[in-house]
Amino acid sequence: MSSAPAAPPPPPSPDAGSPRVVRAPPRRPPPRAPGPPPWAERRPAVSVDLDRGRRRARVEVDGVGAASLPARHRLRVEGTRWQRDWKVSEAAARVLALPRADARAVDDVLNCWAGRFARRNFPLLIREITISGSLKHAVHVFRWMKNQENYCARNDIYGMMIRLHARHNQVDQARGLFFEMQEWRCKPDADTYNSLIHAHARAGQWRWAINIMEDMQRAAIPPTRTTYNNVINACGAAGNWKKALELCKKMTENGVGPDLVTHNIVLSAFKNGAQYSKAIAYFEIMKSSNVAPDTFTLNIVIHCLVKVGQYGEAIELFNSMREKRTICPPDVVTYTSIMYSYSVCGQAENCKAVFDMMIAEGVKPNIVSYNALLGAYASHGAHKEALETFKLLKQNGLRPDIVSYSSLLNAYGRSAQPEKARDVFNEMRKNACKPNKVSYNALIDAYGSAGMLKEAVSFLHEMERDGIQPDVVSISTLLTACGRCRQLAKIDTILAAAKSRGIELNTVAYNSGIGSYLSLGDYEKALELYTLMRASNVKPDAVTYNILISGSCKLGRYAESLKFFEDMMDLKIHLTKEVYSSVICSYVKQGKLTEAESTFSSMKESGCFPDVLTYTAMIKAYRDDGSWRRAWDLFKEMESNDVQPDAIVCSSLMEALNKGSQPEMVLQLMEFMKQKQIPLNQKAYFEIIASCSMLREWKTASEIIEHLDSSLSSISVGTLNHLLNFLGKCGKTESMMKLFYKMVTSRSTVGLSTYTVLLRNLLVVGKWRKYIEVLHWMEDAGVHPTLYMYQSVLPYIWRDNSMDYVTLMQEKINALREKVT
Repeated sequence: MSSAPAAPPPPPSPDAGSPRVVRAPPRRPPPRAPGPPPWAERRPAVSVDLDRGRRRARVEVDGVGAASLPARHRLRVEGTRWQRDWKVSEAAARVLALPRADARAVDDVLNCWAGRFARRNFPLLIREITISGSLKHAVHVFRWMKNQENYCARNDIYGMMIRLHARHNQVDQARGLFFEMQEWRCKPDADTYNSLIHAHARAGQWRWAINIMEDMQRAAIPPTRTTYNNVINACGAAGNWKKALELCKKMTENGVGPDLVTHNIVLSAFKNGAQYSKAIAYFEIMKSSNVAPDTFTLNIVIHCLVKVGQYGEAIELFNSMREKRTICPPDVVTYTSIMYSYSVCGQAENCKAVFDMMIAEGVKPNIVSYNALLGAYASHGAHKEALETFKLLKQNGLRPDIVSYSSLLNAYGRSAQPEKARDVFNEMRKNACKPNKVSYNALIDAYGSAGMLKEAVSFLHEMERDGIQPDVVSISTLLTACGRCRQLAKIDTILAAAKSRGIELNTVAYNSGIGSYLSLGDYEKALELYTLMRASNVKPDAVTYNILISGSCKLGRYAESLKFFEDMMDLKIHLTKEVYSSVICSYVKQGKLTEAESTFSSMKESGCFPDVLTYTAMIKAYRDDGSWRRAWDLFKEMESNDVQPDAIVCSSLMEALNKGSQPEMVLQLMEFMKQKQIPLNQKAYFEIIASCSMLREWKTASEIIEHLDSSLSSISVGTLNHLLNFLGKCGKTESMMKLFYKMVTSRSTVGLSTYTVLLRNLLVVGKWRKYIEVLHWMEDAGVHPTLYMYQSVLPYIWRDNSMDYVTLMQEKINALREKVT
């Protein structure tokens, strides 16, 4: 076996005595990174015009110039003065500067360009044109290129043209280019397929997107994550959340794991398909897969939480975003979603607080944010605050849209100011904001709520003249207005108008019509409309039956009200607390205490917590039954359940306590009402005075009377007469007269019954002179005293031997007798 050859000896040193010098090899330049050649690169360029003080930044692309053309083409260029050796960027700029993008103008410019003889310039030119986004110029340039002798079809050119058409939602044209490139034997790659799928996704054509992905697989091109995301997005945008979820699973099975973009697309699909609970559940799965959400993700989740009524969880998530501001900072969509949640809950103050917080934290509100705040104020009829927000919107450079105007319309409508609502409507038209159905319906509701039915109907006709067809909301609004205006005949007219216009009534419309009939006392018409509702296969809801049950009770048709309750049970409609309260009231008015108690217990067992109306009905039932102790216990239960009592339930309990001879507890309840700042109503005044009468508590009664100045005109004559009689029986004649003076100054109705109480109590204490004075007041007020009133005072006058008054009374008696005969 031969040994390896020896290494060559080193070269001899020029100087044997000097140390050996080893020279480093020359340094080679590092290899150039792969990329476009220098002539194809896009590089920034800046030009400054010192005379005009202008600075212009642009991008330049050299391309293949005239010097690099083949000899035969270079000679053609150099032989004429019409050919220009422009850069590719200069040629593109000249094409884009054409005022009219027509074929002849583009041809004239490009036929003067020397670079057209180099086919390598064509993709560069298309790239510059497509970057500008001008579809018309790109189409003409592409047509011109295909007419050139040296043109050669390329994938990148078709890919750029397909993406540009997709950007302009020209789906059919993009698909046509896709088929054309295959005719030119250009094989589409993954980017080309993704561009075409994205075009169909933006147009909502999810079936086409799926078919193109399947063609991609048949062409042995594996779909990328971008491909799946585009197809899933197409399904989600169309609301087809089931197909989107199926594709997501298929994506995982094919070894292409979903990323954050995929999860966001699936969440958006659930949101667009109104599958809010599924979106929340999917978010929990997403968190368990260690995929960190971003602001877009959390905005979708907050929106879904608000839609399902989980407002507390939405606000909690919002606060966590604010705490982790560096990871997922809340944006304008986040703040607007939280504002909307407060608006739905009727919490206008919290909605405004979030709006102020958004501004304080540097997030600029958009038109949707302002509209959310306007909607919160409109729901409460807070027209002043709504108007201030509307002005602020315009001050900040935003233009009010149809939602802004409609919200302001609603604010004035709910505050009973239809004329101002009409002014807003006119301003909307003046500012070229065309009214829609919502704005017209808001205006109709504004006049209908104010009892101006004629004007409301006129706006319905104006709506039709404006080319907008009324819908079922318009009819429902007018039907409700008929009930408010007590126009029974108009209900039939509006129902006939709906039928002639082909408007099919929904549950809300039927509810409005039935409620209006019952409020006007026409039970037969209400029953007829309910029968038509069932025959038309329009399913009644809990509101329908609550209207029927409560309306029948008010008309004294208790048996019919319970029949409606049975119908509701047969249809298995969920019972609400309003329905329970109406049924309990029906049982109470029929004296069926056992059935009322049973229904009340069923209500609590079903998890439907009683409200103040339910408790009031049960307390009245115990009052009528004489069970004051059970009424008192129920009142205590009401407090423990955090149900705030009102004046009606307190006065009903007072009556039950007085019937049970418990006047001390009535006064105790009065003190409770003072602590809770519950205003006293007429019945409460009457019961308190009755208790004071039983306990001889003239001091408490006098204090009550002292606070009657502002409310005397609203108290019934019977209650005031009872107060006068109580003071007279207690010997408080001066207090009695003082109360009478207050009644006169407050313009309360003072009739014969009131004077009778005064005169009777004055005679009891022997104040016959004041008695005669009151008789004179009666005559001056046009109230004629009776013969008995004149005769009753004579014994007292004779006793004091006041003959002048005797003569006067005798004259009055004789005159009254002559008048009678």
